[in-house]
Amino acid sequence: MSEAESGRVVEFAIGGMTCAACSARLEKVLNRKPGMEANVNLAAERARIRLSGAADEAAVIEAVGKAGFVATVVDSQTREREKAEKKRVYRNEIRRFWIAVALTLPLVGQMAFMFGEHGHENELPRWLQLALATPVQFWIGWRFYDGGWKALRGGGANMDVLVALGTSMAWGFSAVVTVLGLDQHVYFEGGAAVITLVLLGKLLEASAKARTSEAIESLIRLQPKTARVERDGQWVEVPVDALMPGDIFMVRAGESVPVDGEVVDGDSSINEAMLTGESMPVGKKAGDKVFAATANGQGALRCRATGVGEQTLLAGIIRLVGEAQGSKAPVQRLADKISAVFVPVVCAIALLTFVGWWFYSGQLAVALINAVAVLVIACPCALGLATPTAIMVGTGQGARAGILVRNAEALERAERITILAVDKTGTLTQGLPQVTDVIALGLPEAEALSLAAALEQGSEHPLARAILARIVTVDRQNVANFQALAGHGVSGEVAGRSLRLGSPDWLGAAADERILTLQRAGKTVVVLAEGETLLAFIAIADALRPTSREAVARLRAKGIRVVMLTGDNAATAATIAQQAGIDEFKAGILPGDKAAAVAELKSAGGLVAMVGDGINDAPALAAADVSFAIGAGSDAAVEAADLTLIRSDLNSVVDAIELSRATLSKIRQNLFFAFIYNVLGIPLAAFGLLNPVFAGAAMAMSSVSVVSNSLLLKRWRPLRR
Repeated sequence: MSEAESGRVVEFAIGGMTCAACSARLEKVLNRKPGMEANVNLAAERARIRLSGAADEAAVIEAVGKAGFVATVVDSQTREREKAEKKRVYRNEIRRFWIAVALTLPLVGQMAFMFGEHGHENELPRWLQLALATPVQFWIGWRFYDGGWKALRGGGANMDVLVALGTSMAWGFSAVVTVLGLDQHVYFEGGAAVITLVLLGKLLEASAKARTSEAIESLIRLQPKTARVERDGQWVEVPVDALMPGDIFMVRAGESVPVDGEVVDGDSSINEAMLTGESMPVGKKAGDKVFAATANGQGALRCRATGVGEQTLLAGIIRLVGEAQGSKAPVQRLADKISAVFVPVVCAIALLTFVGWWFYSGQLAVALINAVAVLVIACPCALGLATPTAIMVGTGQGARAGILVRNAEALERAERITILAVDKTGTLTQGLPQVTDVIALGLPEAEALSLAAALEQGSEHPLARAILARIVTVDRQNVANFQALAGHGVSGEVAGRSLRLGSPDWLGAAADERILTLQRAGKTVVVLAEGETLLAFIAIADALRPTSREAVARLRAKGIRVVMLTGDNAATAATIAQQAGIDEFKAGILPGDKAAAVAELKSAGGLVAMVGDGINDAPALAAADVSFAIGAGSDAAVEAADLTLIRSDLNSVVDAIELSRATLSKIRQNLFFAFIYNVLGIPLAAFGLLNPVFAGAAMAMSSVSVVSNSLLLKRWRPLRR
């Protein structure tokens, strides 16, 4: 599918959202526009929009502006600008909050002296109360009027509408009583206290929300700013942004690697914990890969840059984590639907409360104060923050543990996996096969290996690499008329000889007892033939990863059925499956048939996941309900997968499932707290059992409690470390 057909995804920073109703309304507005498919995240203050047709960035910015918000396209400098702007706004809000506290304390403090026989005499003069409450209402509280007006102008309503409406009713009633000198109680302290408490809640919420994005911030801080690069035989220090692929750079002892590269010479060990979560350093020598932001140990390394800028593994991790944190889990849809109609319903309940109490008690003041309590207690902030804050913290913790989540939907599905299809080579096994036996039939062993290597030269298949590694010191011959038959083998002409190299089934040697003996030992056998004449049997073994058996046991303990898929013959597959503790396997599966095997597993019911590492696994990964790519695998596999595991260890799949369960548990807790808060709070307020001041405090703390509960996910750690 072309880019024009599928559309391009652009990320925007959104300013002005205050609650779930804001994000839900903006998302609805954008999705109604032709050529726009939007996903708005309140916690991240981001909108990811797929643009198609004539829709462009300018149209998005205009539509967002008309809805009462501000949009800017996210670029490499956006995060720094946002941090600076948020710090400035936060400082201003802190100053305004303390001014509000200073003005509100006398109003609230007088309440302590108003109980008793002569309590009314201790009341502050009404005009002084009006003077103290008015700046709080219209200066400190202006943000609620501004936000509410923009929401109403855009065709919706949000939390600002509730706060502005409720406090204005309290202030307006009290102002009329004061100006006309009526014998009624005034509620200046109620409106001022609500605004001050809501502002406090917003400050605490902003502080807590900032901590949910610490994972990305910590990754960004790991990026070195400069690099020592070889220029005309001299080592010079240049900005990392100036490096190009192919540049030679030096990493001295104790320094961080500036970009992805390959060691040219040197010998050292590198701490890759920030990528894999593993604390043990990894030895590096000529030919090994190094990754940006990993920490070099004692030795110096001279490296060639292979990935710079957005092409580094670290940049890819930051990009994936950002995308996942901005995505929306299906469980959020319920909250979105409720938020979309919540504010109008609350306003209707407040109106009914006002009318009902006025009719029942005959007192305007009582009716007013109960209606205000309904409006204040009903803020849907907690509902809007319940899911995205947990997703942000969960995906961030996953990144720290070497688990990259592509989107929130995949994270939600992972906890419901019932069947896991596992590729053998490179996933269960180490992916580094070695030639163990060569049975030459009528020609020298070295000649058989040389002919086999000639056919396999240029191939990246693990078995081909094993054969090529065996004859690294032997001159390789040219091949003509080369052909590859997927799942069977290769053919071509070498030194005038028409040769084939491939599976015993393809070459009619599957029943040979010598081959069967090797296969029963867990070895893969390829056959070299000239025409119908068999020239050699080459046995290749790929050792099981030390952690695979443990990982399979952990998966089975969770009730997950593990099925191994492999193109190997049944005898070799049975041996590897037995070593790994797997009861079910499908052998002899051609690369193109792996997706069909996954589809067959899905037809039996349940949620099917697939884990693989090779290009030939990509179709099967795409066919699965949830897909995991071993990070050391191919780019195609990583692109097709929902979750990428930086560590080449099946235990990371178990860790990802446990992360999914922990994150979804927090989301459910958050949604429960948010729902129960409103379910209990609104009736209490409507029946006159909740003072507006306490309602304001409860509303402010509900958002803080939800975000704080999400932050408890920071305690999550993979079991195996």
